[in-house]
Amino acid sequence: MRNFSNVKFIFHSRVHLELLEKNVTMNFIMKKTNAMRILEKLKIPYTTLSYDDEHALAKGAAEMTAQKLGIDPSCVFKTIVMRTDSKEICVFLQSAIHEINLKKARSVSGAKEIAPVKSEELLALTGYVRGGCSPLGMKKQFRTFIDSSAMEHEKIHISAGVRGEQICIAPMDLVRACDAILCDLIL
Repeated sequence: MRNFSNVKFIFHSRVHLELLEKNVTMNFIMKKTNAMRILEKLKIPYTTLSYDDEHALAKGAAEMTAQKLGIDPSCVFKTIVMRTDSKEICVFLQSAIHEINLKKARSVSGAKEIAPVKSEELLALTGYVRGGCSPLGMKKQFRTFIDSSAMEHEKIHISAGVRGEQICIAPMDLVRACDAILCDLIL
């Protein structure tokens, strides 16, 4: 184990200190994911948080992530990959406390029909597994839509591209990095 006693960390908010008190790991030294590399290439600031990812991948998993991190679930955004009737893949980000309104998703994507892709297809399409799917760094750049409720927060949390890791980022920085469209997706 290395000694980091000479390393100084600068905390940008009281939230980071509270997370440390709750034993949530802030990753200062870790293997970088594609999502992190993209943000660094764009010179977009972010932080990462780690958590024990042993919960089942079921409805409410994003809320469980927020609970483990000790943060407001309304600022944890889940990534949902969908396929339109024309076979186009679209990516949607929605707060953990809301469901996506499929009618609104069809409208913003211009599709007649839209449905989530099967979890078995996710890795082949995006390069990510269910529960660790980031809107950044997918195999291809898909049209991305972020629920406008993200703008209510100074920072939001998204998957870093692996289960158990979250990226904390300013919503407008995420919009820029994903070339995303902000829209109302709440059911």
